[in-house]
Amino acid sequence: MSTASQQPASKPLAVPSPPGRTAEEEQIMAVAATLVLAYGLHPADITRIPEGTATDNYAVVDQAGRRHFAKVYRTREHLDLERTSVELSEYCADGGVATARATRTREHELIETQGRLPMSLWSYVPHTETAEGGLAGARWAAVGTAMGRLHSRLAAHPAAATLEPGAAVCDVAASRDRFEHLIHAYEHMPRLGEFETWALQAARERQAILGDVERALALLPQLTVQVLHGDTAGPNVLFKDNEIAAIVDFRPPAPGYLAWEIARLGCDPKSVLDNSAESWLTGYTDLTLAYRDANPKASVDDLVSSPRVGCAAMLCSAFPLSVPVERPHILDAAMEAYGRVRHEAALMLLDRLPVMEEALRDALR
Repeated sequence: MSTASQQPASKPLAVPSPPGRTAEEEQIMAVAATLVLAYGLHPADITRIPEGTATDNYAVVDQAGRRHFAKVYRTREHLDLERTSVELSEYCADGGVATARATRTREHELIETQGRLPMSLWSYVPHTETAEGGLAGARWAAVGTAMGRLHSRLAAHPAAATLEPGAAVCDVAASRDRFEHLIHAYEHMPRLGEFETWALQAARERQAILGDVERALALLPQLTVQVLHGDTAGPNVLFKDNEIAAIVDFRPPAPGYLAWEIARLGCDPKSVLDNSAESWLTGYTDLTLAYRDANPKASVDDLVSSPRVGCAAMLCSAFPLSVPVERPHILDAAMEAYGRVRHEAALMLLDRLPVMEEALRDALR
């Protein structure tokens, strides 16, 4: 479970370590104290698990054997935004959407802010795996059903849905400038490694086809913009066998294109490339049909246009081609592999958009 924050992480909270005790041990002791004081929960075991973007995460077992998930925020700067993301998650859970539930403090707050550590506490979703490895088989329809229910619930959010020009989903002019600056940065590096050499070539290729992307966007109809989850990436979708156990880590409520959120999962690069084009289209069709059953008010245009929106968004984004220039400290083999797969998947989608859209429209009639 990763963070729901829309803001970049600020300076971490400093927790001094006394002699003979590591910083992690001191942090775990602070987590334990917060659980007792703020939640009245006495932990029997606390284990550090992979962190989110702006949180340190812990699996907690209390003295009754119940399991919990604790998110410790590294900064207090954006806690108001974090609280709205928790509120959105609770709003969806109250509407029957499969998601983790937040545990309130003794003061009935969704986030503990008064003590040493700012923290939120969540129900633990056991025996799950994420959708990060790609979709196959029955999981296509399971994702469609879960996302349809999610968007149906969010359509009733006080922030009303609107129709907006689909072409505005990407700012092609800004992307053109971004790639120009990225190419310039690579060309002026004293030495390029293997990935940097590939990223420079890919950035030039992206810049060259942005005109095609602009023309593809111009063909989009008006599309639905409403409050969304905000980060329906694979790590935030938890499967138990072939069913969705929970969609987690909501971002603060903000409007976005419905079609893009559908594409975030359906056009996941590994899902696109781990199947033949025909097999992927069959899976994506299953997703859209299940989505419509769960959200019958959804527009056919949103569903049919989602691959075009997802393709354009991937091609307009410089991430992770920009990582060696802007965030070299996070570059690793997994990031390099993801960059290559994302680029290849986006190009494949661009090449086959008309065929895919015709097949989806036929299926949804």
